[in-house]
Amino acid sequence: MRIIITVLLINLLIVACKNKTTDKKENPIEVVTNDTTTVRSPDKDSMLLTLTKEILAAIKQKDYLTLSTFIHPDEGVRFSPHGFIDTSSDKVVNADWIKQQNDRKKQAKMVWGGEDASGKSINLVFDDYIKDFVYDVDFLQPEKIKVNEFIAGGNTQNNLLLIYKDRDFVESHFSGFDKKYDGMDWRSLRLVFKKKGEMYYLIGVVHDEWTT
Repeated sequence: MRIIITVLLINLLIVACKNKTTDKKENPIEVVTNDTTTVRSPDKDSMLLTLTKEILAAIKQKDYLTLSTFIHPDEGVRFSPHGFIDTSSDKVVNADWIKQQNDRKKQAKMVWGGEDASGKSINLVFDDYIKDFVYDVDFLQPEKIKVNEFIAGGNTQNNLLLIYKDRDFVESHFSGFDKKYDGMDWRSLRLVFKKKGEMYYLIGVVHDEWTT
């Protein structure tokens, strides 16, 4: 009889230990942003942050061969010079086009949309567009960076969640540079990603700042 009781007690201890171990498993994080619920996990956030760092490093170095490997193979990538994404004028290019820009002699001016204040066409070669409307500050070393959360907003409508519904994005941000502007010289860069298979690819590059 004592042997039976001992066996039962051992079994109960084993079950209790298993339940305790199960309770410690990390659950996904649910984040609610702008009335849209996105289920996230720490692993996914880490992957997107790593991708962002690698993409920004390629952009900073103007290494367009490397940059082309991150572009979505089917959709390409849209470059939006302002927080409002204009699907009628913002330029969409594919990975092959990005790769060709590594040869500076072959770069040609093209229209990338219009300036937010004047409406004047942004007519630039790719290097100059990157300098003026993508990497105009050192986004590789941002003051703040967040996954699927907006950090800043100005006087331009932000329609990212409408255009890129159910997509993931990473925002890199600076709150300002010169005290005399009282934060009006803030900058943000949002990289938008879409998953294909097990990989995340870049489909949007959105530059945002205060405009007059």
